[in-house]
Formats: sequence, structure tokens, C-alpha cells
Amino acid sequence: MTEQGVRWTAEQVLALAPDDASRKAGGRLGAAGPWSLTGGSASDALWGSCKGSGSTPYRTVVDLSGPAYTCSCPSRKFPCKHALGLLLLWAAEGFGDPAEPPDWAGEWLAGRAAKAARPAAAAPVDAEAARRRAERRAGRIGAGVAELEQRLADLLRGGIAGQQQAGYAPWEEVAARMVDAQAPGLAARVRELGAIPGCGAGWPARMLEEFALLHLLDRAWLGVSGLPEPLAATVRSRVGLPSPPGGETVRDRWLVLAQYDSASPDGRLTTRRTWLRGLEGGRPALVLDFGPPGRPPGLALPVGLVLEAEARFRPGSAGLRAELGDRTAAAVPAARTPPGVSTGEALEAYGTALREDPWLESWPVVLGPVVPVPGEGGEAAWQLADAQGTSALPVALPPGRSRSGLWQLAALSGGGPVTVFGECGHRGFTPLTAWQPGSPEPVPLV
Repeated sequence: MTEQGVRWTAEQVLALAPDDASRKAGGRLGAAGPWSLTGGSASDALWGSCKGSGSTPYRTVVDLSGPAYTCSCPSRKFPCKHALGLLLLWAAEGFGDPAEPPDWAGEWLAGRAAKAARPAAAAPVDAEAARRRAERRAGRIGAGVAELEQRLADLLRGGIAGQQQAGYAPWEEVAARMVDAQAPGLAARVRELGAIPGCGAGWPARMLEEFALLHLLDRAWLGVSGLPEPLAATVRSRVGLPSPPGGETVRDRWLVLAQYDSASPDGRLTTRRTWLRGLEGGRPALVLDFGPPGRPPGLALPVGLVLEAEARFRPGSAGLRAELGDRTAAAVPAARTPPGVSTGEALEAYGTALREDPWLESWPVVLGPVVPVPGEGGEAAWQLADAQGTSALPVALPPGRSRSGLWQLAALSGGGPVTVFGECGHRGFTPLTAWQPGSPEPVPLV
């Protein structure tokens, strides 16, 4: 664990910080001065005591296989500044030969190991009661779908010119009705409609596109019993029904390609998206985590690390959505840049995925080698062009996202080819991470 080749970089450590304040505070604790009793074990654990303002040092432990953290400080942030500082110190200097943890660190580590080894207790299942609940919920969703279809028909009959003045309120009301109908997936799509009139030129066409996708989902739900099971699973997932157990489990060495947060339109929920790619099987995976206002999601995986773990995929969603299971080793930095495809192959991959999930906004793709081409008309005019060929993809940024990442990408390229990971969708390609030729060190763009 303590060999230089498997230590994390400072950038990968700081990517774990829940906010800028923690990042700065952790950086100040990344030197040896305040630390004592530091060490690391052969089982991928770090520990140390950090002198604080009181007489008793703060005891900090990090389990690299998670990563997971504990600290005796009163902070409610995860990881706290002490955990970040300990990781930065280890990343810079290492902790020498592996050692046995002190009692206060070993107790926490043993508790984690025991919890991981303990099988989850299976709750008794009343099949008949579950069937009745599913029927009642399906009936409520059907009523909600019928109401939503009537709402869309009324709007199309009267026209959408007044939507700019209507604001969010009418759509919030419809979304609340979908929540009452136990269709949270429909509610989320409806809630997003309120933001479209404020997205700039071309909003009427975009709103009509979203109306069409909603109508397609409504009709699919009403006929879900006659759909092939993979597509039916996708429809149930898009409506908001929980995925049943029994999805495919894949063990691989997973490369963390990107991680970023987004807030719901009402600001009540933060969603953290983590993109992974199996180094052996090549399968992409999307891991989602959620956090309430003011508190970031708990899952934090630095871009560029490789995790040896099981991924449990959920039915539907084009086979992307997964949950990370048991991890058999600590995360280590990737040894090489992931292989890329051409822009044409990226579009072909997205088109193939749409056959499984017609509501899929985008598909994860590593492009390369490509050359970023800045445009004169703002970020919408940027392109990623094949280094060898004549094809290119337009760059698409979500509303509200700064284009500083694009200029960072242009500076990284210097006019030459780079490898870029991002999301390829019907509006273009959203770059998330980039690599220079010959370097495995990723550069997050968000």
C-alpha cells in the first residue's frame, strides 16, 4: 500500500472534499507539523493524531478500500479537514512500512470489517400483500398518467406561447399530482418543464420535444404489460417504480471516469453522478448518490482511481445504473489512459442505447484522439473534432454550467489531440474529464 506507485495524488485527495472550505482547510493540514502517530497497515488503512485547538489531539482513521473516514473532531462534514489532511500527507510522503493500527484505529476498522462480513437479514415477504400493493400503486399511476395526458393535450390545443409568463407554479402543481399518484419519475420530468422557457432561444422546440417524450412514456406505461421485459423494466424505472432485486452482478476493476453534482430545480436534492468503466469487460456503469440541502452526498470517489469491486446493475435504464458492492482491494491510480473511439462511433453507441431506453438523455463515451475547436459564438459553437478524419461533435453544456472547463480543455490540448470522456446525447457532447497523450493523469473539467 505504501509504495509510491499506488499512492493517490493530491488532486485525487482534494476531489473528495465536500466543499471549497474543507478543501482549503485540509490543504493546510497536509504537512507533517500537526501530525503524530501516523501510520498505515497492509489492509489499506491510514491513521494519525492531529493537534487541534484543544489539549487532546483529534484521532483520524481512513479506510482506503471505501474510502471511509472517522475522526474524533466535532465536524459533520465527510470527509472532514483532518481526514483530507491525513490523506494529503500520505499522498506526499507515505508512512513507511505497513504496521499494526493502534487500538483506537483498530476498533473502528474491525467494526467495519464485521459489518461488511455480516449478511443482510432478509425481511419476511408476504407475496399476496405485495401483489395487492403493486396493483393499487399501478392503479394510482394509471390515473396520474391519464391526468397528465389531458394536461398535455390542453396545452397543445391552446398553444405554449404563454409558458414564459406562467413560470414554475403550474408545473409544480402537476408534479405534486404525480407524486400523489406515486410516480416520482414522472414528477421529476414534469418539474423540469418549468425551467425550459428560461433556457434561451429555441425553448418552444425543446418544450415540444419534452412533451413528446412524456407522451411516449405515458403511452408506454398504459401498455407496459405487452412490452418486452427489458423495455418494460425501463418504463417502470422511468415512471419511478423501484427496481426489483436480481440484477446482474459484475466483478471488475472499475476506473472512475468522472464525478459531479447537480441540484434539482427546487434545490431540495443534490444528485452525485459517478461514471465508472470496467477495465476488463469495458462495461460502463453509473452510480448515483443523493444528499439533502446543505449536505453533499456521501459517496466520494476521486477521478482516475481504479476500484476492484462488484457492481450490481439494476434492470432497465439501458443497463447503466449500478450500485457498488464488496471491494476486494484499495483504490489505486490508473496506469494508462482509457482507449477512445471516434465521434461517429460515439453516435452509433448512443443510437444503440436508445433502442433499449428511448428516454436516455446521453451515453457515456471516451472520445479520442480529438481536438477541441473553440467557436466564435460562445460555448454552443465549440466542437470536438476527430484528429484523423472530417467528423466532429458539437459541445453541449447543461444550463448554468460555466464554460471554464472548455477553456481548460483547450489549454490542455494546445491545439493538439487529447482523450476526452463525457456524455454523448441528442444535443451534443458534454466533456467531463480529459487526458493528455501518454499521460494517465486525468483532468476533471467539472
